[in-house]
Amino acid sequence: GVMGRYYAVNDGEDPAVAEALMEQYLPRFAGDAIPATETGAALALADRLDTLVGIFSIGQQPSGSRDPFALRRASLGILRIIIERDIDIDLKLAITAAAQQLNITEGSDALCMQVLTYALDRFKAWYKDEGIDAEVFASVSALELSNPMDIDARVKAVDQFTSLPEAVALAAANKRVFNILAKQAAETIPTAIDSSLLVDAAEQQLAQNITELRGTIAPLLEQRDYAGVLKNLALLRDPVDKFFDDVMVMVDDQAIRDNRLALLHSLRNLFLNVADISQLVVTK
Repeated sequence: GVMGRYYAVNDGEDPAVAEALMEQYLPRFAGDAIPATETGAALALADRLDTLVGIFSIGQQPSGSRDPFALRRASLGILRIIIERDIDIDLKLAITAAAQQLNITEGSDALCMQVLTYALDRFKAWYKDEGIDAEVFASVSALELSNPMDIDARVKAVDQFTSLPEAVALAAANKRVFNILAKQAAETIPTAIDSSLLVDAAEQQLAQNITELRGTIAPLLEQRDYAGVLKNLALLRDPVDKFFDDVMVMVDDQAIRDNRLALLHSLRNLFLNVADISQLVVTK
């Protein structure tokens, strides 16, 4: 990279091209600088994506501690460049583009998903170094997202959420909701809540809170203000606790039972706008 820059300058190349030839190899190691220019960042990303897809396509991906082509370092470099330079990019689309450049057609979808999963898994070590619990990343990873900037914003928001006094109760409630809905997975749960079937005061209150919060968090989701979303959803602690204290979900009346399952489904979906907090183990 250094010599490439000198050769480019000597040959009269555009200064941006010369600089990019050097920055292509950044970051070279943990803590190293990332490309400072847009051209350098683009070239560094393209180079690493090409390497990852190419090596995976010939079945030479890392196994155990064996990583002869330094693909872990390449993946971390991709994540660092994207996050630290605020590049709003769908990594799945970028990997697909890299595969197309290599004319990979047979099994390309599976290959691209394999590369995407491998690259995003590097976040585990990243967040561990930042002191963020593994289940925080797992709660976001469960959504199977592919935009590193978006993933990072969600992880930081969930990490903040775990310090709220409401987090313990809401994480436990989400686990309970998940388990109830999982047991009914074979049945068709209505997606809409029928207000005429809300017979208990606690379920009426929770349904009202859910409706109000949908409107409140919509603009926050647009802005990726996930911390703001979770702060608002923390207000559900008391109505959710009241619901589970006062309401029996699995009653004999099928219409009322299905409506209460729809209510829980709506509650779960509110949180899934950010992460699956049923994955959290909050003890703070």
